[in-house]
Amino acid sequence: MKLHNPDASIFVPDGKAVPETLRRITHLGLGAHQDDLEIMAFHGIERCYHSRERWFGAVTCTDGGGSPRAGEYASYSDGEMAALRRREQEKAALLGDYGVLVQLNHTSAAVKDVSTGVLKDDLVEVLKAVRPDVVYTHNPADKHETHLAVVFTALAALRELPSEDRPRAVYGCEVWRGLDWMDDGDKAALDVGAREGLAMALIGVYDSQVAGGKRYDLATMGRRRSNATYFQSHRTDAADQLWFAMDLSPLVRDDSLDVPKYILSHVDRFRRSVEEGIERFWIKRP
Repeated sequence: MKLHNPDASIFVPDGKAVPETLRRITHLGLGAHQDDLEIMAFHGIERCYHSRERWFGAVTCTDGGGSPRAGEYASYSDGEMAALRRREQEKAALLGDYGVLVQLNHTSAAVKDVSTGVLKDDLVEVLKAVRPDVVYTHNPADKHETHLAVVFTALAALRELPSEDRPRAVYGCEVWRGLDWMDDGDKAALDVGAREGLAMALIGVYDSQVAGGKRYDLATMGRRRSNATYFQSHRTDAADQLWFAMDLSPLVRDDSLDVPKYILSHVDRFRRSVEEGIERFWIKRP
């Protein structure tokens, strides 16, 4: 693969040759920051864990230099934080038995400048080399600008692939905005209840964040359990833990679909469901 940054890295936890490693990946996560995939793509990590038929591949787009920091990490420079975050991501890859970890090492500013096409070129290179069956990335209703830049760039990159090389499923997963608001029929409800110990350990690897002022470990497990309990109001829980995603597969299968209209159609259905509730139960005074 020809990647833009000379300090971009490809890490193979089991030491296999890179071409062989890339070809075996079946589930690929495309995340903005170190720890995003451990939070949002655990469904794929768990499905591939200790399997020899399925392999999880991780792509982290940014260098982590702009991460928030507090406590013992408060004095870290951006360069020191970036180096630490990259090491933490490699530890997660080892712990999670990933098939490969690619760190593209772009700044957040570079990722958000989508007009350059630099990130898209890198993602096309990775996708062509891997040709995964399933892709996990951010959801297009996220509120984090870097996450939005990644998901829209990922969609553009996926649409550049020949139709036969495109993944079967593409999930836009919640992180910096939950997807509970989506109509239940539209949600991709991913069961993430298996291997809870592994899930907690993967997030715990990121001590620079957890001990540095952001309790992603508690928040992530809480959201998973909350999603499962509040998913269905008139049924018992079918799963212990769920992570919600927007199914982006139609946008990858059919280039004629308008991306903004597809995404906003989910918002429109949510608005209609709220309007129906108001019209049915709000008693108008004469």
